[in-house]
Amino acid sequence: MKKNLFLGLAAIVAGLCLTACEGKTADSQESADSLTLSGLNPANFQSDSTALYVLSNEAGMEVCFTNFGGRIVSIMVPDKDGNMTDVCLGHDNIADYEKYGAEGCNFGALIGRYGNRIAKGQFSLDGESYQLPINNGPNSLHGGGPVAFHNRIWTANQLDGQNIEFTTFSADGEDGYPGNLNVKVTYTVTDDNALKITYQATTDKATVLNLTNHCYFNLSGDGSKDCLDEVLWLDADKFTAVDADVAVTGEVLDVEGTPFDFRTATAIGERIDDESNQQIVNGHGYDHNWILNASDINKAFGCLYDPNTGIQMEMFTDQPGVQFYAGNFLDGSFVGKKGVLYPRRSAFCFETQHYPDSPNHPEWPSTTLRPGEEYNTTTIYKFSTK
Repeated sequence: MKKNLFLGLAAIVAGLCLTACEGKTADSQESADSLTLSGLNPANFQSDSTALYVLSNEAGMEVCFTNFGGRIVSIMVPDKDGNMTDVCLGHDNIADYEKYGAEGCNFGALIGRYGNRIAKGQFSLDGESYQLPINNGPNSLHGGGPVAFHNRIWTANQLDGQNIEFTTFSADGEDGYPGNLNVKVTYTVTDDNALKITYQATTDKATVLNLTNHCYFNLSGDGSKDCLDEVLWLDADKFTAVDADVAVTGEVLDVEGTPFDFRTATAIGERIDDESNQQIVNGHGYDHNWILNASDINKAFGCLYDPNTGIQMEMFTDQPGVQFYAGNFLDGSFVGKKGVLYPRRSAFCFETQHYPDSPNHPEWPSTTLRPGEEYNTTTIYKFSTK
């Protein structure tokens, strides 16, 4: 009975979201008064250009999005006792997303054109030099400029109750990047409680591209405290070193014998403050790119597990790397859902990607996209309990 109630509620909200981009009607306004399973009020996301969108499956999993930044707003999955739990950080209204987004907070956002840092915001391609906006020390981070993908309104097209597309156009020269770029990102809630993200893009001029998502995961469901007791496994023998500005140096290091070795599942907090390791000092903890042993969408590259809720998240990608960021710069100043202040290390990001600053390291997998080619990559976060 409880399950049917949840499904019925999700269907009501999904109906609202299918018409959200077509403007308000009396019926949609009435539906906006209904809360999602995660407790969000769609009316708090409604504006002339933004809305809340809801996907769900028959098992009761619910994921909410907004087209501001193409963001994941909430992810509801069952814990080991069957209690529905929101496992990602975010805000419960569009005003806070706009406010904190301007301050560089990327909760749940699509990232582009280039995920992670490009050193000094500079790269060369086909003999031409390009300068990007500097927004992170001496470097360009996550696209750099005010019209980077996390700061824009995406066009939403909800295909059905389990699939939604977000599209955007990035003009030649925008934020310093070459090429007119068309991007489509599809989110899918699968029948087996996974969130699948598919990225597609084309360009009319050679450019560099590295798309990802900046969801902050907390499998305890409690964003008011750190979750350093969560256990992580990563199938990676090496990682890319960073300097004091958290930009890659070009050096590739072995995880063996370091705090970066998660080949055996280990509590994240066990070694995160080991200041005998210079890379921990440089990254203020974990904020590094792990080089995955396999880029196989059918094989998990990692698993995060919360021993209290029993929720685990297996991760899959066809990308060569993942940026594991341990929320080191969260400081309690961001007001999250239900008024919770998110403290340091209250969530973790797993940004599947090509390596940071790859345009300046030709020895690494290329991030160049050329006319006639299609950028096409997939990442999956699959939830279960044990």
